[in-house]
Amino acid sequence: MRSEHEMLKLILSTAQDDDRIRAVTLNGSRANPNAKPDRFQDFDIIYLVTDLAPFVDDPTWIDLFGERMIVQTPSLIEDPAPEDTLGFTYLMQFMDGNRIDLSLIPVERFSELPPDSLTIVLLDKDGCLDHLPPPSEKTYLPVPPTAKAFDDCCNEFWWITTYVAKGLVRDEILFAKYMLDVLMRAQLMKMLTWDFGINTGFMSNPGKIGKHFRETLSPQDWRSLLATYSSAEVQATWNALFTMCALFRERACFVANYFQFIYPERDDARVSEYLRYIHKL
Repeated sequence: MRSEHEMLKLILSTAQDDDRIRAVTLNGSRANPNAKPDRFQDFDIIYLVTDLAPFVDDPTWIDLFGERMIVQTPSLIEDPAPEDTLGFTYLMQFMDGNRIDLSLIPVERFSELPPDSLTIVLLDKDGCLDHLPPPSEKTYLPVPPTAKAFDDCCNEFWWITTYVAKGLVRDEILFAKYMLDVLMRAQLMKMLTWDFGINTGFMSNPGKIGKHFRETLSPQDWRSLLATYSSAEVQATWNALFTMCALFRERACFVANYFQFIYPERDDARVSEYLRYIHKL
């Protein structure tokens, strides 16, 4: 496996030798001073280019980065249709274990990119990136909820529980699992992110998909969170549903108390009674 030094040297030398590439930035975990380094970290790279077309029309130029296991070009995927992007991206997994996520952005459109505080300038031929501050986790910190955001999260969570129950009673396990593991879980993770924010003063990054939740959850709540990931069996999914409801209720009440929001106890009570009734069927 090529070392970080070898990979960065290759990435930079490629840019230095090509006049069409005017600047290079490193983003993501390798730009994060707080991230624990490991061999599986991607090289999230942006090339600012004067002309995008040559890099897109002839993809063979990426051969210089090494022997690839697999490549993906999100902008060319038909289903789902790609979102409107500012440039073009090559996602490259190499046979030696390294990975480069390379975004090609026209120089004049760099200012349109969403702010990313985890950015290190590796090369700047024209001095156009002098304004960028040192890398930090600023744009990755959780944001305190508004009362409306809190209400919407609670409402969506308890609303979706009824779909899970119906799916289980009908023995539509795929439907029930989707509602539980995708839609309900999204609201649980949102609530746990606010919970994490409160416990860290909204000054710490919870990490991708709650990577650092374990640091602030009690051992019991951490076990409860893990228990919400069940097998594809009906009773196991019922157990996961009730566990998720209990965990959501506990952490949502904590968040509500902290911000002096109103937790929807009536919705919770009525829906919970409905779930217990459906379960007996």
